[in-house]
Amino acid sequence: MSVHARIRMSAAALATTAALVGALAGCSEASTSQGPGGDVPYVAPSVNASAVNKEIERKEADAEASEAAEANAAQEEAMNRPQEVRDAFAGLQATYQDGCAPGDGNCAYFLGRVNDELNGLDKSMKADGGGPNHFKEPMGWIGALRTTLAGDTTTDNLEKHRRQLLGTRERVNTWMQGHPEDYR
Repeated sequence: MSVHARIRMSAAALATTAALVGALAGCSEASTSQGPGGDVPYVAPSVNASAVNKEIERKEADAEASEAAEANAAQEEAMNRPQEVRDAFAGLQATYQDGCAPGDGNCAYFLGRVNDELNGLDKSMKADGGGPNHFKEPMGWIGALRTTLAGDTTTDNLEKHRRQLLGTRERVNTWMQGHPEDYR
């Protein structure tokens, strides 16, 4: 049953309850010809209707907020899910279309991209169902590069370790080319 259907049922139940309470209050022994007796507080029917409407509006707002939170959680989960190995490998291979000379203005982008693609491929390999040793060698090379970079992905540090960064890309590419079943 949807949240909106439950809200409508709850609203209907509240309205029915309010009507019964009103009917019972009208039948109480505390009534006089001038209305309820002094021991019964008078509540205008519009106040009851307003309270019911506010409760319905609050429940609808709560349901909408809950649905939005669920949608956001699903979207975030989808964004954090690693790519398939073949897709991550295709991203790494696309870095062969670009390059830079040391000190070139494009190096910050290029070296950062190679590093990001290697890390994305590593994440995909770890999530793959081939078992923990299936991608042991390429994951080891990427892990060694990560250790060398020590979390410093500034252009200067990537430039400093350019040879290892591009060498790791080459080793991983060669290994993957030898294992086409992993990316086709």
